[in-house]
Amino acid sequence: MFFVARKFFLIVDTETTVTDKVADLGLVVADKQGNIHYDAGLLVRDFYLDSDTHTLFHDTSQDPLWGRRNLPKRYASYQAMLEDGRRMLASVAAVNRLLVKIRLKYNPTWTAYNKAFDAGKLENSGIDMGIFSNSFCLWHAAAQKWAQTKAYRQFVLDEHLFGNRTAHGNMTIKTGADFMARFLLGPDLPPEPHTALEDARDYELPILKALVKNTSPSVYMNAPPYNWRDYLVRDHFRPL
Repeated sequence: MFFVARKFFLIVDTETTVTDKVADLGLVVADKQGNIHYDAGLLVRDFYLDSDTHTLFHDTSQDPLWGRRNLPKRYASYQAMLEDGRRMLASVAAVNRLLVKIRLKYNPTWTAYNKAFDAGKLENSGIDMGIFSNSFCLWHAAAQKWAQTKAYRQFVLDEHLFGNRTAHGNMTIKTGADFMARFLLGPDLPPEPHTALEDARDYELPILKALVKNTSPSVYMNAPPYNWRDYLVRDHFRPL
């Protein structure tokens, strides 16, 4: 009798600070069928509790989520998560010990939507992803598979998913996890909450499941880097 080793993936998502450290870390271990075998939402003690130095990322805009005026609400939301068990506090050392346990038990391929961003913030925080031998960028793979299809172009048109026009007159179609998940799951999917575990579990995992269902690993593991020039509106749409 022969046994085929089950393939696992580790989806990682981060919410960061103004000092480019990880405050909120989401980990989801799933198989190719999308079944979750482990998940965790962790507030990284070293940075989250030092809110004076490592304030949650924000800007000076009036954006209802990212604007500075929304910081108290975001901190209150995380406090509620701590109190009801949706989040645990963990030091960087504890996170690294947990990752070693995940590596030993599941030997997963790790991925993230915009892996370069998350990998950089994890490295800045002393969180070691180098223990995993295989990884790929879920964003690059998803964009390669769907973002230039006729169906996705129609979705972009229906949802008006066009980026801002640059000073040079360029405009691209949106390909973020929020939009890709809505394309796959339906337009009634609410916007991402931009909290790490929920984004990884409810948005990025469905993308991963759809991707690996009928895509060769040699394709998604080697997807070309995102190039905004490949997603210019002028190259995908024509005026009537």
